[in-house]
Amino acid sequence: MPQPGTHHYIELAFEINSSLHELYIALLASEGIESFQEEDNKLMAYLPEIEWTEEKEEAIRTLLLDMFGTIPSFQANFMADRNWNAEWEAHLQPIEISDRLLIVQKNKEITSKPGQIVIEINPKMSFGTGYHATTRLMLRQMETLDLKNHKIIDIGTGTGVLAIAARKLGNRQPILAFDNNAWSIENAIENIKENQAQDITIKLLDAEEDLVLNLKDGYDLILANINKNVIDRILPIIRKHAPCATVLLSGILVYDEPWLKKLLKRLDYEISKNIYEDEWLSSLIRPRSH
Repeated sequence: MPQPGTHHYIELAFEINSSLHELYIALLASEGIESFQEEDNKLMAYLPEIEWTEEKEEAIRTLLLDMFGTIPSFQANFMADRNWNAEWEAHLQPIEISDRLLIVQKNKEITSKPGQIVIEINPKMSFGTGYHATTRLMLRQMETLDLKNHKIIDIGTGTGVLAIAARKLGNRQPILAFDNNAWSIENAIENIKENQAQDITIKLLDAEEDLVLNLKDGYDLILANINKNVIDRILPIIRKHAPCATVLLSGILVYDEPWLKKLLKRLDYEISKNIYEDEWLSSLIRPRSH
């Protein structure tokens, strides 16, 4: 569903098999579309009306043609602004990441397992609710790490869920979480306060323009649940300015695993662990030891 606060939207409605939803979402996300709604054999993608230009439509058609060899039919429908957030929240259900982690909507009654860490998220449409496979993969990777002494940067924090999870999983060092979306920053601050996750710095920053300056502060674990194109641009920056840092990536399609391996080889990283869900992968990488 659309994010609140930007008024009118265009809905792109695709009649496609549900098995293709994750792939379509990844492709459309690479064109800057971040809001989706799934129904059985239908996928709806939403973008602000002002962004629906001839150039955007052509870019999407070209993207789909390159992937499928044909352009799947879709309808572009105008949608007047309404209370998107209320509609979104009405459909949220608890998400069990594992026996150790549970993501729930704020103020919803749940019964957690003994010893299970509960993270309350009031998503407000920010990316990173646990409702997307890429977020779940990041959290499952983080569970396996000893986070206690890592100084962490969370790039594209969305709801702040990864930074919150790091604290609840035992991290005691500085955490910087940033995003280039003001709505996400506001939401992350609220969620961090709600979960009593102390000493997490939240900033409105750009992943590329502001990264070098912040890496100089000595962060040694980089969380990046973002898309392929941004990873392609920022990973060389991370390698240069945080040469010893461990990096946890998600937002990458399984079809792009060969691209990722080639990029990592060029930058002299090695893969410590890959995990998968649906069409997505998460990769824990470290500088190659010689």
